[in-house]
Amino acid sequence: MTTSSRKILVTSALLYANGPIHLGHMLEVIQTDTWVRFQRLAGHDARYVCADDAHGTPIMLKARSDGIEPVQLIEEMLREHQRDFAGFQIQFDFYHTTHSEENRYFTETIYSRLNAAGYITKRVIRQAYDPDADMFLPDRFIRGECPRCSSPDQYGDSCESCGATYSPGDLKNPVSAISGATPVERESEHHFFRLPDFEPMLKTWIGSGRLQREVVNKLAEWFDSGLRDWDISRDEPYFGFEIPGYPGKYFYVWLDAPIGYLASFKALCDTEKLDFDAYWKPGSETELYHFVGKDILYFHALFWPAVLHGANFRTPTSVFVHGFLTVNGQKMSKSRGTFIRADTYLRHLDPDYLRYYFAAKLNNRVEDLDLNPEDFVQRVNSDLVGKVVNIAARCAGFINKRFRNEIGDRLDDPDRFKRAVDAGTSIALAYDNREFSRAIREIMAVADEANQYVNDRQPWIVAKQAGSDAELQAICCQGLNLFRLLITWLSPVTPSLAQRSSSFLCCDISGPGQWSNLSQPLLNHRISEYQHLLTRINPKDVKQMIADSIEPESPVTKPHLSDEPIRPEITIDDFSKIDLRVAKVVDAQSVEGADKLIELQLDLDGESRTVFAGIKSAYDPQTLIGRQVVVVANLAPRKMRFGTSEGMILAASGSDDASGIFVIQPDGGAEPGMGVR
Repeated sequence: MTTSSRKILVTSALLYANGPIHLGHMLEVIQTDTWVRFQRLAGHDARYVCADDAHGTPIMLKARSDGIEPVQLIEEMLREHQRDFAGFQIQFDFYHTTHSEENRYFTETIYSRLNAAGYITKRVIRQAYDPDADMFLPDRFIRGECPRCSSPDQYGDSCESCGATYSPGDLKNPVSAISGATPVERESEHHFFRLPDFEPMLKTWIGSGRLQREVVNKLAEWFDSGLRDWDISRDEPYFGFEIPGYPGKYFYVWLDAPIGYLASFKALCDTEKLDFDAYWKPGSETELYHFVGKDILYFHALFWPAVLHGANFRTPTSVFVHGFLTVNGQKMSKSRGTFIRADTYLRHLDPDYLRYYFAAKLNNRVEDLDLNPEDFVQRVNSDLVGKVVNIAARCAGFINKRFRNEIGDRLDDPDRFKRAVDAGTSIALAYDNREFSRAIREIMAVADEANQYVNDRQPWIVAKQAGSDAELQAICCQGLNLFRLLITWLSPVTPSLAQRSSSFLCCDISGPGQWSNLSQPLLNHRISEYQHLLTRINPKDVKQMIADSIEPESPVTKPHLSDEPIRPEITIDDFSKIDLRVAKVVDAQSVEGADKLIELQLDLDGESRTVFAGIKSAYDPQTLIGRQVVVVANLAPRKMRFGTSEGMILAASGSDDASGIFVIQPDGGAEPGMGVR
């Protein structure tokens, strides 16, 4: 662990201000907060700022739907978000909103600098226009069939089924997500950031070893396909900052959103008299880190560093990218009660439970994290209560009752204590590298040894032996000092438990620089009366939380046949051209970079096939292994960004997949290779 103090500025992705916080949001914020708390515990000057992302068309439309002004909506959301973050003990140094004067200043400043340097170009484009809503449509507000794979209900800029990117005009049968009208094309002058001008700079920045391997590989794909000018303007009506000198033109939300990092930190600097330029000037020796999800990698690893460099600000030291949160191997679902809001969780469970569970499963790779309710209960109860808190509970009573709360002047086994202290070096390294799961494993290994020590020394037996007071006190002193180590190491993860433990031990657990004080045991020290530090999770509370999270699906206004009419009649000769076969799934894996795709390895009676299926929203890949499916065996291979798909498996769904996806499975007795007739 570095002994010299570092100056670190940390951000997490801005939360969009049109809805409540859910546990998927909390995954990133808890990860960031844990890392920042560790840095402070290690003695570093770590600052954590964030903000609500408060601009854009969705907020404008949400406010309109609610019958209020956008400003009122974002103010209500800001209060709600701050409340929920506080409930999870998120320790922001400053939490702001992008609808602020600081953000307006930096957005206009950055635009002006980029424009003066020749990095902004203006040109007339044709774009989709909703004639009923009387507005230009963002790409994400246009839905239609993918021009490459024909998957229905895809966004106007990319397909979640095959991963293709395209322009809205390429969509088949496009409709406006606002009114349902068919978009028309109209001309408008837009402002573009010349991202390709920064390709050499970006390749140098990316190649410096500062990014995760998976991230570098993904960025290489974008370089191979060619960087494009980035549209940074939008037409009225729009909620945001108007571009100076261009009435009716607004800065695109994805320009002013990351600028919110600068704005939030500037607000902190004004509050605490910090030197803003020391952190943001080119060549600054301070460290700057962004924690973001894999879905916004493009903006943070290409667009954002280029904008900063072009506007004469420093670039990030690194961008830390994580995967998504799933529940029981599936995407969060309101109908199943697994789309859990932060406030719903807090009504039922201690926030430290979730913080610990996330930490126990988080690493520094771009991997999805699964929340399994049964595993959640078992892990928390076993580790936090059964191992860590148990040590304090087993030792404190003797100190309270027999020794007037005096912990004693010696350890029973100083060498054992030193070995435990030495384990902290590896734990600190794991924290610093964001390998939280490794840190937790190593902490629990020390907890196991501490519990074994108490079991071996049996203070409850020693207490009954005449003349053994000194021995008993030393044993309990040893146990409580081991507990202090454990709870200090865990304090970035479980701040509430650390706070209660600090009151019990009457010493600072999680203050700045406390990690370096752990080599000195607490001796001749008075503690408080022991009170329960943490209770076990009651599985009934988890079930109730899930029950309270269930939202009834929107009523179906049309039957399936009305929503998706039967296609034109075919003959038996047409049908006979399709060769349907039974196949066995021998392997199934998620496809990195594709939200909907699972890569299936199929066995057709000795013939192996690779098929990409858009069923990830409904199935955990591992649950498919060993199942039999029906596959279109004579479908021409289709080259996709992720590989070549050699067929198509059959599944049932509604027109928009909202009612679920159901893979067709043959009855028992069917064998791989059999024809389906």
